[in-house]
Amino acid sequence: MNGHSMTLVTVVCEALARQPLLELLHAMGIQGYTLFPVEGAGAKGDRPADIEEFGNIQVEVILPAEAAATLMERLSAEFLPRFAAIVYGTEVRVLRPEKFRPREP
Repeated sequence: MNGHSMTLVTVVCEALARQPLLELLHAMGIQGYTLFPVEGAGAKGDRPADIEEFGNIQVEVILPAEAAATLMERLSAEFLPRFAAIVYGTEVRVLRPEKFRPREP
């Protein structure tokens, strides 16, 4: 497959972190993301999605590598000290790279 290299940044966090996370994305000029409720288990036990406010959400953002690195640095410094979350990046290939470039904030 031909395509352009980008980075998928995935954030899995407590649902109460939704608004601060989206505000950070918007402040960085990130226009597009995918958000959905998730459930699972980890070191601190099960995280069911039966009560929306106490569940987890997953947010995915595709960005050029440099913008993804900046986002992950800001998440590490500003977001992770305040909220229960995991953050990871994955290299992906996209067909329309112009759809994933942040605008100037």
